[in-house]
Amino acid sequence: MSDNTNSTPQNDEVDLGQLFKIIGQLFKSLFNFFKSILNDLFRVAIYSLKPFVKNIKMVSAILIIAALMGVFLEKYSKTIYTSDMLVRPYFDSKYQLANNIDYFNTLVDEGNIDELSRVFEIDSSESASLLGFEIEIGPQTKNDIIKEYDGFLKTIDSTLATTITYDDFIENRDILNGSTFRITAESSASDVFGKLENGFNKTFENNYSKKNKILRDSSIVIEKKKLLRDLKRIDSIQKIYLEVIKTESEKESVILSNGDMTVSQEKTTTREYELLQEEMKIRNELTALDEKQITESDFYDVLSSFEDVGGVKKVSIYLRYPVLFPLIAFGLMILTFVVYKTFYFIKEYE
Repeated sequence: MSDNTNSTPQNDEVDLGQLFKIIGQLFKSLFNFFKSILNDLFRVAIYSLKPFVKNIKMVSAILIIAALMGVFLEKYSKTIYTSDMLVRPYFDSKYQLANNIDYFNTLVDEGNIDELSRVFEIDSSESASLLGFEIEIGPQTKNDIIKEYDGFLKTIDSTLATTITYDDFIENRDILNGSTFRITAESSASDVFGKLENGFNKTFENNYSKKNKILRDSSIVIEKKKLLRDLKRIDSIQKIYLEVIKTESEKESVILSNGDMTVSQEKTTTREYELLQEEMKIRNELTALDEKQITESDFYDVLSSFEDVGGVKKVSIYLRYPVLFPLIAFGLMILTFVVYKTFYFIKEYE
């Protein structure tokens, strides 16, 4: 028995030793693996840079020439001017606006100067200066977006609304979900923008938006008639309450004049305060309907017009020709090197 007892610790020590040895080999293998990857990446980097270092003079000359070409082209190219207009469309006329922006860009791309002159009521030289239009959602606060999200939930089924979060709404939000829009015009002339607004005035009115306006006005008329009926009903109830109070006060005065009589007189419960609150609520709703009909009487509102003189378009540093051309040249050199090495490898492969 003593021999068996002594052998157990020795077996445990052997097992632990083997375990530590395996762990050590594992770490060593991982270290060698990462070391080999770093060595391979280093060799690839050196191999890729080697031809450029060997031909540094030619590479430098090509990049300098490309940069000079960019400077020359930028210096003698036309200056692009831009101007913005902020609009708030009503009656779903925003769809016609987006469609017309695409139409205007098509006319610019095709060089259809006559049609552009007719649409914007400008001369041919001014039409020829137009370079394009863009539309995007106008500046909005977070509260504006939350209101849009709340309005969107009201338009869909309540069961589906519980599955759509605010983040989902923001992620899948389309440009036409906005209520205000920024229209950006580009031109090679700086003084044409003030004349473009007349052309955009025509873009908001079509058969669909006219139909929506008629439906909106009709619904307001119906709602106002209903509220006026409710207001008349409240006025009638208020008159009845006044008659009741007047009658009870007259009875009370008769009872008090006979001092030797003791009569119990119960007063009728009236609800003048509740009626007053209901009347104020109805009058506020009538006022809101009148304000809506006045403020949204047109198909759109111009929040900010095009400036008479546009500003020079700001271009990202990476899109400027003195930077863009050398980057393109460097990319072409890399592509040429890769194609050459691939062709050479295939040719020599056996």
